[in-house]
This record gives sequence, structure tokens and C-alpha cells, in this order.
Amino acid sequence: MKPLLSLMLVMLCLGATAQKKMTLSGYVRDSATGESVISATIAVSGKNLSVSSNQYGFFSLTLDSGSYVLAVTHVGYITQGYPVNLQQDQRLDILLQSTSSALSEVKVYSRRRDQNVRNAQMGRIDLSINQIKNIPAFLGEVDILKTLQLLPGVRNAGEGNAGFYVRGGGADQNLIMLDDAVVYNTGHLFGFFSIFNSDAIKNTSLIKGGMPAQYGGRLSSVLDITMKDGNSRKFEGEGGIGLIASRLSLQGPLVKDKASFIVSARRTYVDALTRPFIKKTSDFYGSGYFFYDLNAKINYRISEKDRLYLSGYFGRDVFDFNNQRRSFGAKIPWGNSTATLRWNHVFSNKLFANTTVVFNDYKFRFTARQDNLNFTLASGIRDGNAKVDFDYYPAPRHKMKFGGQTTYHRFTPNVLSGNQDSVVFTPSNEDNKYAWENALYIQDDWDLSEKIKLNYGLRWTGFSQVGPYTAFQRDANRNKLDSTVYGSGDLIKTYQGLEPRATMRFQINDASSIKAAVNRNYQFIHLVSNSGSTLPTDLWVPSTFRVKPQIAWQYALGYFKNLKDNAIETSVEVYYKSMQNQIEYREGYTPGLTDPEEEFVFGKGWSYGSEFLINKVRGKLTGWVGYTLSWTWRQFPQLNEGKKYPARYDRRHDLSVVGTYELSPKWRFGGAFVYGTGNATSLPERFYIVEGVLTQAFSRINAYRLPAYHRLDLSATLTPNKNKNRKLGTQWVFSIYNVYSRLNPYFLYFDQTGSPLDGSLKVEARQVSLFPIIPTVTWNFKF
Repeated sequence: MKPLLSLMLVMLCLGATAQKKMTLSGYVRDSATGESVISATIAVSGKNLSVSSNQYGFFSLTLDSGSYVLAVTHVGYITQGYPVNLQQDQRLDILLQSTSSALSEVKVYSRRRDQNVRNAQMGRIDLSINQIKNIPAFLGEVDILKTLQLLPGVRNAGEGNAGFYVRGGGADQNLIMLDDAVVYNTGHLFGFFSIFNSDAIKNTSLIKGGMPAQYGGRLSSVLDITMKDGNSRKFEGEGGIGLIASRLSLQGPLVKDKASFIVSARRTYVDALTRPFIKKTSDFYGSGYFFYDLNAKINYRISEKDRLYLSGYFGRDVFDFNNQRRSFGAKIPWGNSTATLRWNHVFSNKLFANTTVVFNDYKFRFTARQDNLNFTLASGIRDGNAKVDFDYYPAPRHKMKFGGQTTYHRFTPNVLSGNQDSVVFTPSNEDNKYAWENALYIQDDWDLSEKIKLNYGLRWTGFSQVGPYTAFQRDANRNKLDSTVYGSGDLIKTYQGLEPRATMRFQINDASSIKAAVNRNYQFIHLVSNSGSTLPTDLWVPSTFRVKPQIAWQYALGYFKNLKDNAIETSVEVYYKSMQNQIEYREGYTPGLTDPEEEFVFGKGWSYGSEFLINKVRGKLTGWVGYTLSWTWRQFPQLNEGKKYPARYDRRHDLSVVGTYELSPKWRFGGAFVYGTGNATSLPERFYIVEGVLTQAFSRINAYRLPAYHRLDLSATLTPNKNKNRKLGTQWVFSIYNVYSRLNPYFLYFDQTGSPLDGSLKVEARQVSLFPIIPTVTWNFKF
């Protein structure tokens, strides 16, 4: 704790020694809806001085007294100028107009969009919902996570899967938050769609390098998703009817310019579409699948200094399977529930605070019946979290952030219960695991000079496994020898450490800069999986007296340059990441009901690579080309004879080409092409016949590659002219997924024909592919 407290004292002294100046503070909002605008840049024209609005639109800028012109910019909004005569501390609320609804009398300034060059933050990508909606969507469902997978350094988990991997890290190493609530499972339809309804989302920020000190608990990246607050000025609605799902969002003022709400719902009708094809006489009558989700949020502006937000998400997937012939039935529901209560308070024109209380719950349940046997298998994780964050603006060239948080975890392993012939059974492995996770942090965004900008900070984090819990000691054959019983709240094991973070920008000239970053991260909770993608059956487990936390160091260096008056952004980044205490199942592991941590082996991992991006941000044709060259390795003493092997999500080459062309106000076209090296996989190399049974000997881990993955998607959006006498606006989206019907490999299996007895046995490798060419049409509406 001493290094952390010392750093806090130094940072506060830096602000205290600055000259007393006038402070301009306020909020940046959308002029049409009253929504706060996140990460808007408020720059002083003629000076190399700027500040960004925080997650709630608040900003503070301290200047010498005098007259200034502020240029306010944000992606998707018209750049606007605000003249200010600053003679005393002053409050200014800035209203921005979106590019789609700008009025002719708005004064537009030609300040260049160059924050990617001037900002010290590395690896940060902010995407507006309009950008995401312009990209062709799988089955017509606009998906935030699918869009992120098109960016350099981010790769997908497989065909149609919602999981993603960042710079060699696993799917569990991404901190994914929805209105500050951690989301543990991001997939619908077994991962083919994400749970994020684009109609309810305001802002999406991905940080894949140089993670700020305010975030923790994961090794690879942060995906911070913010829900809309709701239109505080007028009632409106929007929705859409697609190939497999429909959605509807309603928002409006509860008290005009004071309180607002938004409710957004989505449901698939796969079950309704398939039901006519499953007759009552069919063995599978009653089988079906559907998912639904609900986003809701209300906010209330108590005063100019206080505001309350209450938001929540509830989503479920439900899969029913029946086999009448075998008297078997199963019901598999799973999903997330989150609730977030936040209070914003402005203590002064330099100090902003946000206090948050979060509840989140992820559940998976498998209920089955076979004749007179009924059983249920359940697992999940539940958190209660409280935190406070402060934004402090001590001087013109300093923006500080500090705070702390505490989280109480409850982990549910595989819990089996059931009955047979009136006999109820509950095995002994139903013990939950409990833990406290705590953190304190401080960071400073500091302009050292006109050319050098530094963002540095320190985070202390700790994790304690607590009772009730029974720890078993076992012999080499996993037989129980002894046990230790811990009561409720008893301390079992504690891990703690410091996480330094720093990024630096050196400004070469107005259009180019060099950035460097280093950060250390701890991760105390782990997702264990037997597959190459994120599935609802995967388990979240905590660090315990057996399982150590994962630790990573990441180093990154980048060159950023803008061309043609910042209409084109380019960057080259290289990185190296080392990871300790990586977790895999032991060799020969078979899924069962034992405590999974008894089946783990531990090793190390490392990854390195380079990322290239060319991004055109202005004009009728916009889009980007991203390319990643990377290596990802794992090494475990108990696996693969102790030799290193490529991780299953290692991908040597990854290319994405994304474009949007606005032909006219009515027609807009989009396209996306992706190419990637095939996934690493293990395959049988030799086959034997033992007592008439075909057996196989596998290769070393991930010694082979599946064929390369590539695909082209296209879309066309028609927006008819809105009838002046009608309040309903409509839009038609036509899209084609996998235009040239590439049969990309999902997995390989070996098919056996003939018999070994007469010498006619043949073993052939066969490829399973999921999606050929799929045309879709979606009707969107807004009123």
C-alpha cells in the first residue's frame, strides 16, 4: 500500500502547486435527445490543450482568464465552435447535433479529427452504434461483438461465435461490462449472437492495450458498453422485424428535461418457425429453442449537481429437447441478470464523483428426465459490487481519476440433484465457493509538454477465498485422505499485488505521433472449457488455495499518422504479452461432477505480434483495412511432453476489409471481407485395430491447422423519403452473408466405413461446415 499512497500524494501535489485559474465545467449532451455524449473532445483553438468528457458527459477545463473559442468534436456529431469569455468560474452545457440531423444554421468549425494521434491512450477504439449498424449483419441481427472481431488484434472464436480473443488472451480474459455490470456470458443461441441489443446501446469502447488503472480483474482487454439514458425531450420508439428475431424500443421523458426512461426488448421466433415442421406424431414433438432479452433504464436529474441512474438487463436462452421414442426430455435455460444503481455528484467545478452499486447473476441449468429418473445440473456465478470513482481536474494539463471497489463473489460449481422412484439424491460436491475481491487505484492524464503526454497510474488489488468451504487432501489417485472445514467468513487464502500502468505519447508533428505502453494485470477468476469456443456449459471458478491468479505483463509500441487533413487514420502497433498461471484441464480429463479445480494443470503463455490499420473516416466511402500478424503460445509441464504448442486461438494472419458507401440519402451500401489462418487443432495420426475395435492415437496438441477461413458479406440499406404527414420512418436492410458460399470448417471428424474383419475398413476425414450463402431482409421502423 505504501507505493500507492506515495503516488497519490505526488499526483495531488502536482495539482496543488498549479496557479489558480478560472474553471469552465459542464456537460456535453445530444441536442435532440438530451443524452450525455461520452468521450467528446473539448479543445481550445490555437492551443495544444484539450479535455474529454467522461462516461456521464462531464468535463472541466481550467484556463487563464480571457476569451477563447472551444472546438467540440465527437464521432457521429458535427464539430461545433463555442466562443467563451472566461472571467470567473463558469458552467457551460454543450449541445452537439448528430451528422444526420444537423441544422443549416449550426456553425461548423474545420478543426481536424486527430485525437487518435494526440491522445496518450493506446489500443482504444470507440464505435458509435451508427457505425456498427452500417456493417452487414449475420441473419440481419446487428451485433456489437461481431463488429469488434473485424478490428486488428481482435479475432473471433469460430464460425458465428460471439466470443472473441484479444492479443493472444483467452475469451475469459476480456472484462465485458454493461453499465458497469460485469457480463459473464455474452452469447445467445449457443454463442451465435451476442446479448447486446444495438437499439439499447449508446456507446462501445474497447481497450486492448495500455489498460487504464480504473479497470482490473482481466488480462487482455476491456469492453465498456453504455446503455442509452432515454430521450428526455420527446417520446419515440424504434424496432425491427428480421429473419429470426424482432425487437422494440421505447423511450421518452418522465419529466421533460429532468427524468427519462428507455425499455428495449428482443425475442427470437426460431421455435415458432420450426413448430409447424414438428408434427404431434413426431418423436421430437415439443422440442424447440428461443431467446429473449430486456434492457431497461431510468434516470432522474435531482439537481444540477446530482443525478440518479437505475438500469438493468435480463436475458434467457431456453432449449427444449424431447425424444418420445426413448422417453427422454431435457430443458436447458441459461442467461444473465444485472442491475446497476448509480449516483453522480458534482462536488465542485473540478471534482466529479460517481457511486455505483451492482448486482449481477449468471445461471446455467440442465434438467432432464429418463423414464422414472429426474435430475438437474446447475452452475453459475453471482456478484454484489460497490464502488466509487472520482474525476479530479486540478490543473489545465492534469486530469486525475481515483477510487476503489469491493466485490463479493458466489461461485456455484456443477451441482447435481434429482430423484428416482421417490429417492432424492444430492451429491457432496454441491458446496459453493465464496470470495472477496477489492481494489484501489489512482491515475493521472498529464501533458508534460507540447509534445509529451503521459497517462500513468497504479492499482492495488486483492482477492480472498472465504468460507464456508471444505478442503479435501487427496493422494496421487485422488482418494480423500483428510479434510479441513472452514466456517462462514473464515479466511482460506489471500492473493494481492500492485498493477502499474503507463502509456506515453510523443507528438512528432500535427499529424503523427509515437506511443508506448506497459501494464501489469491480475486475474482472479477463470473460465474453464473443454472446447475452443465459449459455451454456456463452461464454468467460472475462483482462485483458491490450489488455483493461483493469472498474471500478465504487456508491452506495446505504436506509430500513428493521419493523412489528407485527418480524413484517413493509419497506425502500426507491436506488442508482447507474457502470462503466468494459465489453466488447462489435465490430459485425458473426462467431464464429470468432481470439483473442476482438482483436474487443472498450470503453465505459462506468451504472445506477440503486429497490427496494421488504415481507417477512412470522412467522405461518401468510409471504412477500414485491418491486418494482424501474431503468434500465441502455451507451455505446460504436464501437457504435450512439456513442449510449447500454439494456443487453439493462435492465428498467424488475420485480415479484415470493411467499407460503407453512401450513394444517396436513400441508398447506403456496406461490405466486409475477412480472411484468417485456420484454427490450430489436434488430429489422430495413427489408427489401430485392437480386439476388433478401431482406436486412434492423436498428434501433439494443436499440431495441425484447419483450412483458412474467409468470407464476404454485403448489404444494402434503403431509407425511403419520410412522408411529412406521417410520423413513421422506415428502413429496409438487405444483406447477404457469405456471398460466394465458402464452406468454412467448423470442425473435422473421421468417418468409418466397412469392416476390419474383411479388410474393407476405410477411415476418411470429413469436414463439418455451418453456414452457406444466407440472404436476409430486415424491416426497421422509427416513430
